Amino acid sequence: MERRGNKVISSAISKQKLGRGSVQKPRSGTLKSRSNMSVSMRDVDAAFQGAGQKTGLEIWRIENFKPVAIPTSSYGKFRSGDSYIILKTTALKSGVFHYDIHYWLGKDTSQDEAGTAAIKTVELDAALGGRAVQHRECQGRETDKFLSYFKPCIIPEEGGVVSGFKHVEEKAYTIRLFACNGKHVVRVREVPYSRSSLNHDDIFILDTKSKIFQFNGSNSSIQERAKALEVVQYIKDTFHEGKCEVAAIEDGKFVADPETGDFWSFFGGFAPLAKKSSNAIETQDEAVPAKLLCIQKGRAKPVDTQSLTRELLDTNKCYLVDSGVEIFVWMGRSTTLEERKSASSAAEELIASQGRSQKAHITRVVEGFETVMFKSNFDKWPQSTDTTVSEEGRGKVVAMLKRQGFNVKGLLKAAPVKEEHQPFIDCTGNLQVWRVNGNNKVPLPMSEQCKFYSGDCYIVQYTYPGEDKEEYLLCTWIGKQSIPEDRAMAQLLVSKMVESFKGQPVQAQIFEGKEPPQFFAILQSFIVYKGGLSSGYKARIMEKGIDDNTYKEDGLALFRVQGTGPDNMQAIQVEPVATSLNSSYCYILQVGMTVFTWLGSLSTTQDHELVERMLDLIKADVQSKPQKEGTESEAFWNALGGKKEYSSQKAVKETGKDPHLFGCSLSRGNLEVTEIFNFVQDDLMTEDMMILDCHSEIYVWVGQQVDSKSKQQALNIGQKYLEKDVLLEKLSSETPIFVIVEGSEPSFFTRFFTWDSSKSTMHGNSFQRKLSIIKTGISPIADKPKRRTPASYGGRMSMPDKTSQRSRSMSFSPDRVRVRGRSPAFNALASAFENPRNLSTPPPVVRKLYPKSVTPDSLSKTATPRSQAIAALTSKFEPFKERKLLSDFSEVSPETPPKKPETTPVSPIRPNSISMNGRTSSNSMSSRIEALTIKEDVKEDEPEDDEGLITFPYERLKISSPDPVSDIDVTKRETYLSSEEFREKFGMTKEAFYKMPKWKQNKQKIALNLF
Repeated sequence: MERRGNKVISSAISKQKLGRGSVQKPRSGTLKSRSNMSVSMRDVDAAFQGAGQKTGLEIWRIENFKPVAIPTSSYGKFRSGDSYIILKTTALKSGVFHYDIHYWLGKDTSQDEAGTAAIKTVELDAALGGRAVQHRECQGRETDKFLSYFKPCIIPEEGGVVSGFKHVEEKAYTIRLFACNGKHVVRVREVPYSRSSLNHDDIFILDTKSKIFQFNGSNSSIQERAKALEVVQYIKDTFHEGKCEVAAIEDGKFVADPETGDFWSFFGGFAPLAKKSSNAIETQDEAVPAKLLCIQKGRAKPVDTQSLTRELLDTNKCYLVDSGVEIFVWMGRSTTLEERKSASSAAEELIASQGRSQKAHITRVVEGFETVMFKSNFDKWPQSTDTTVSEEGRGKVVAMLKRQGFNVKGLLKAAPVKEEHQPFIDCTGNLQVWRVNGNNKVPLPMSEQCKFYSGDCYIVQYTYPGEDKEEYLLCTWIGKQSIPEDRAMAQLLVSKMVESFKGQPVQAQIFEGKEPPQFFAILQSFIVYKGGLSSGYKARIMEKGIDDNTYKEDGLALFRVQGTGPDNMQAIQVEPVATSLNSSYCYILQVGMTVFTWLGSLSTTQDHELVERMLDLIKADVQSKPQKEGTESEAFWNALGGKKEYSSQKAVKETGKDPHLFGCSLSRGNLEVTEIFNFVQDDLMTEDMMILDCHSEIYVWVGQQVDSKSKQQALNIGQKYLEKDVLLEKLSSETPIFVIVEGSEPSFFTRFFTWDSSKSTMHGNSFQRKLSIIKTGISPIADKPKRRTPASYGGRMSMPDKTSQRSRSMSFSPDRVRVRGRSPAFNALASAFENPRNLSTPPPVVRKLYPKSVTPDSLSKTATPRSQAIAALTSKFEPFKERKLLSDFSEVSPETPPKKPETTPVSPIRPNSISMNGRTSSNSMSSRIEALTIKEDVKEDEPEDDEGLITFPYERLKISSPDPVSDIDVTKRETYLSSEEFREKFGMTKEAFYKMPKWKQNKQKIALNLF
């Protein structure tokens, strides 16, 4: 056995010093950064200049003790006689580059090359600012992370560059036998071409000149077989130019199958196999309680301690943490480059001196950039770590390299990933909400569907159009003050609902205060009241003798208003005391029938608009008393019990982080997880369950072929994952959990992948699917799931497909702003058509509703244009009877232009300009009002009619106008443009504009200074 201990590394270090000078002391040209690590240009190899400037892989091979970059065409092609350095650069959401450096040692590499690779890895880390995680990889024992870079596998070739080995010359095709194992990444090793190499546990690939056989051991899993097929495809493409046959051999089938007979003929005929081949057995290092060793003068000395804590690590020293299976080298921020190299040497010597496997894993981490695996060895580790400490040092390294003439473009911090505020869900669907009461669920009226109580639990069913079928989202919302019995019943009722849909819906568990963006998007507006209405909550209050604080319409209540816009706004009831205020928010204070609105000094104009909108839902038709921070009235402070100090810091909501994917299994109540690095859609195997951890949300993905018992445990698995705290992030037990079934993946899940929707319909055995593809080159055609017509829409009876399907293309009107002070006539009119699914946004702005004989001037001068329009609309509909209206509307469809009524025609209404909840649909109130008009859709080449509309020129409507228009909806400035000027500015009609997705509309409005 070759010794790769301290002497080898020291020898390599000495060769580095020759001609370089001592690196013991800082010299001219030496940088001593904030991290106190001395870095000199003499310490950094020129081959590493410009490294880590962009995401992806960079690979160097050690040649004559120097790293030499290899071409990208050779990535993944390793030789067993060489040593390599691999840099993986990843851009995190924060914009910071994350670095993983791996040095790969071939089984036949020389000792000096191995030592050089270890040293050069430390130098590369120094060039990157001293924050990379460094991994020692040995042929045959590579880490999962390393193998994930080179999917589907790596198959090292014999030979080397400077190791004395010659490349294998072209000969007659040699039959080779490979052993494969692994569910998520495949480990491939060549074994002797002999029957004795085969066993029942592994998968073997026999590579012959004209045919590739995959032998599936009887004890291997279906996932392992499917992954091994990817290796077969790789061998076929790499060594056969894609021209050879492929056969799958099942362990236990005999010569009755022709392909099985062909396979065994290569081994001289069939004979029973041994249980396990001796060639496949490797000695494994055993896990032991982690030990801490301090590096002093290049030697590792044990630290006497009963338990490992973060406080034991001194920033001026290097340490080893030995867990038996893996050795970690921890390098303090203030250590020198020489000390870090010595620590690496000590780790190698520790392995050699104890006679442990030379393939033992060594991972080197720098203070502040420790891995989860490293932290897991400690009993205590602080949650927050300063990960920005090396940015200054990195900047100085860049400056030093630049002075030396190196290209440093892009070497600094990457641009942060900008995430648009999108719910990633179609918001034109239908909503039903139930409150849990005892053993039942009580449906909420549509006008109350946005109003929740903290002491209750709710079930939310949302139905929306998908690509080729209706999609469903079933949420359980759990109030903070709700009782355990209601929580358990809510989960039970939702489980029964999921079963009735045959497992198709996305299931979600959501806790008050932890709601994800999708939840707010489908409700649009959301109010949380104190107290509860369920019988269980009331009984618990009485039992404990606690005062019932349930919200009363004539009582004292304070609401904090928050949100990002009309489609996402919330009012949360808080304690009615001055300390509940915050300068960054706006509030609504209800004192009996008196209402105050309080605007914090740090709040925005958008916040002020949201207050007005939410006031319409909490206290409609009540004139509020505005209060600006610093100028409050005495009555305001008296209502809050007197003026007191309060915060000005805005609460930071939990945000998503870079996602992590885990394969998982539940055995005897214990959850086992395995991280899948550099994941792609193909890693979601139909026989598996996966967990996607996005920090602010957890997704449990369930393959179609998972057994029914495990499927029923999906939500429980998500909860156990939160308890397990795999990434040591101390996730809240109330983090939202989504359960997603294969084939029904919503867009807010698929956005984390490069998603091919055709693959999501390919259910069934993943092995058979891949085998079919590799044999024929054609993917098997799967029957598309039939569209399911929902049983009801918001409590209404189901309708034929043409009227029940809602699509984005039909939702092209803008979300209109609801005005304060709705008239009873308007409310009566709304109920005559149908209740909106909720009153989540203020009522729509309605313009051009009066006939040509009625002009704005002829209406009351004291009324606003909005109230005039509403009054005019109401008067026009007064002669109609409710029953007559509904019967007329039932005969009208969006596809058929309405017939002109025989009565006096109503003046044209702008198409789809009325929406009771800020949205439109084929069966919405706006469609029905439009059906009563004589106006037909405006064609693209015809001028639109602006008669009777209040319009303003673009120069007065834009945000930067010196003469801005007052009393308009500032979020819908474009609606006040004339049709002609709208076409001139936007290059399209208003109708075409409102058919576009909301984010595209906003993008154009921003470009035109209208948003």
